[in-house]
Amino acid sequence: MSVSSTSRPVTISALFRYIEQLQGDVPWGHLLDAGTGVNSLQWISTLDTECWTAITASEAMARQSVQHYPSTMRPNDRLVVGNWMDEQLLAGEQFDTIVLDYFIGAIDGFAPYWQDQVLPRIRQHLKPGGRLYITALEPYVPRYRNNEVDQFVTELGRLRDACLLLAQERPYREYPADWTLRQLERSGYQVHSCKHFGIRYGERFLHSQLDMCRQRAQRFGNQALTQAMLQHADALQQRGEALLAEHGVLASGHDYVIAASVPG
Repeated sequence: MSVSSTSRPVTISALFRYIEQLQGDVPWGHLLDAGTGVNSLQWISTLDTECWTAITASEAMARQSVQHYPSTMRPNDRLVVGNWMDEQLLAGEQFDTIVLDYFIGAIDGFAPYWQDQVLPRIRQHLKPGGRLYITALEPYVPRYRNNEVDQFVTELGRLRDACLLLAQERPYREYPADWTLRQLERSGYQVHSCKHFGIRYGERFLHSQLDMCRQRAQRFGNQALTQAMLQHADALQQRGEALLAEHGVLASGHDYVIAASVPG
């Protein structure tokens, strides 16, 4: 899939900046973005790679990533639509650097109950001595804390997941860092670091989550349920905006970044 230049500015997250620090002066080489999206591909466009390969199982995500790509693909750059359950995907290819950006949680929508196979599957594509970087979200939807901001963010996540399920879709299934570290060890990786980052949600997050809920509610097939869910979304929006006015941001939960490699 080709990508044309859009000349858009790129905002780099703290997680990606941290990965750049970990990489240091080591060349990125041929980089694999194993579960690409708009944010990761924009970041990769700023790196000094030999070339990159980006994979997504979603045609819609591929189109969106193309639309927002801030540069022009080089001859050896590739954006591929494929599913990692397909053993022929990238068969025989290896990469110097692999990025799994929120990949393990998201893959449940395309390869249900397959997360325990993801890291062994990816391992065959990482060159010995190459570096694997994982970004992920510590699960928060199953938990309920006493802090009012944590309570609100948890309720918002539960509403989102309920709307996705009622609209015949699958929500993400996030895994904590200790689970990911165990899976890396069992899969033969050497872990170099694991660091957590506090999350500060803002107005854009609040509105994007509620917009998703409202869109999915239109597909419930039950008008009374749809109206009740839309009213609940409106009530949560009022609460969220009040909390943002009081606190400035919704500080809740953690992301994490893990760096690992294949010995050799």
